[in-house]
Parts: sequence; C-alpha cells; structure tokens
Amino acid sequence: MTTKQPDNTALRTALWRALHVLTDDKPYIIEDKVGYDLIKPEKDWQERPDMKYTKRLRASIVARARFVEDLAKEQIGKGVTQYIILGAGLDSFAQRNTEIISQVDIYEIDQPNTLTWKEEKLVENGYKIPDNLHFVPVDFETSSWWTELLNKGFDTTKTTLVSCTGVTLYLTKEAIVDTLKKMTSLASGSTIAIAFYLPLEQLDEDDKPMQEIAIKGAMASGTPFVSFFSVDEIVKLAQEVGLKEIQTVSTKDMTEKYFKGRTDNFVPASGEFFLVART
Repeated sequence: MTTKQPDNTALRTALWRALHVLTDDKPYIIEDKVGYDLIKPEKDWQERPDMKYTKRLRASIVARARFVEDLAKEQIGKGVTQYIILGAGLDSFAQRNTEIISQVDIYEIDQPNTLTWKEEKLVENGYKIPDNLHFVPVDFETSSWWTELLNKGFDTTKTTLVSCTGVTLYLTKEAIVDTLKKMTSLASGSTIAIAFYLPLEQLDEDDKPMQEIAIKGAMASGTPFVSFFSVDEIVKLAQEVGLKEIQTVSTKDMTEKYFKGRTDNFVPASGEFFLVART
C-alpha cells in the first residue's frame, strides 16, 4: 500500500520538468520525465493554473536542474565519490545517469513521506535501487539531517558535492547558517551549490505578481516562505562561516548559458541565485 503523498512542491517541480519536454521547443534544457512517470498525473493536469500560467517559473526550475546536473557530472568526472542532494524531492539524477552513478555514493535527503513514496514508486515502475543510492529521511523540525546522514554511512573524509535547491526559502536564517556551518565539516576541497531567493523588491517587474501569488499560496498551504536574501548578504554569510572560492550564479548567468538563441520566449524568472563555494 502506498504511503502518504510526497510534498506538493516536490510533485509540482517534477511535473514542471516533464512539462518542459512535453510542451516546450527543442533543444531541451534538461530531459527529465521520471517524476511524471512516477506521479502519473490526472488527465487534464496541464490545464491546472500552477502548470498553465507558470512558464517563467518552469524555465527557472529546468535551468537550476541543468546547472546542478552539469556540476554533478563535472565533479564526479574529477573524482568526487559522494554526492548529497539536500531537499531531493523527486530528483532523478540517479535514474537517468546509471553509468556515472556507479562511481559515486548518492545521499538523497528529504522528508520521510516524500522519500518513502518515491522509493515505492521507483520499485513499482521497474527501477532498481542500487546499493550506492541512499535515501536519508529527515523530519527537519525534530532531527538533524547531518546526524541522519552520518547514520547512513556518509564518510566525512572523502571530498563531496552538495546540491540544495528549493529548501532555503522555508528555513530561518539561523537554520541556514547552521546548514552552511555543517558544510564546512566536509572534507577539504568539497563543493557546495545552494539556491537562494531574492527579496520581492529585487525581482524583475514581470515576476513580482507571480511571486506575490506564490507567497500567498505558500502561506495558505501552511508552508510559508521564510527567508529571502540579497546576493551580498549570502556572500557575507558564506565568508563568515569560512567557505572559500565563493561565487554566485544569477538568473542572467543561467539565461546566457542555457537559453541563448531560443525563439519560444522560454526564459527563467528572476529571483533565484546559486551560491557555489568550496570547503
């Protein structure tokens, strides 16, 4: 019997990634329909308001997915043998990159409901769960993701890549600082890539109305957005906790890298940026 449903955000972002392949022009930024295959959404799902009227947000989701995927492939190619996906949702890197992942232990960290559902659906749909894919269920309000990670056999002496998208919006500043401090416990030379969100007033005018709707919707569903940061604030936080080689990657950087020359008006919404740094 299937357990409780995964987090709504995990479902929505997986369907946005699939919708990109189903409705947008080629070349695709990333080809990922695994989550769609697991969810098997209702017949008219593409007509839902959160699908139909969110093209720029969908572009942001596929941009960040591609950015993280490129970084993971690069780091694994350089010999990194551990990859932590913090807030994994229905991430499908392991399912779509079977040759690469034989070289790396992947630790997917998320809420218990999401990971239990995902594991059941993967098995139901004929995916094998390899020994080096570790699901790390964490109730973020009552337990430490770091402790749960160590309990799953994570090795702090090996260089590691950490990706974290769609998480910081829901955490307090204190929790974010604590998370960044934990990152500094990773082996020297490890890489982290964490997505943060700009305050409403720093968004492009086109994106403000959609973000205001998203903020109200998140509040109404009991998962309010908590933390927004300017780029300068995040760089300062990263410096204070002792991270090195600090870079930020903006929406404009992503647009230049992945969306140049498109004629279908498929461009990411402003508002999200990545902190990329080393330990």
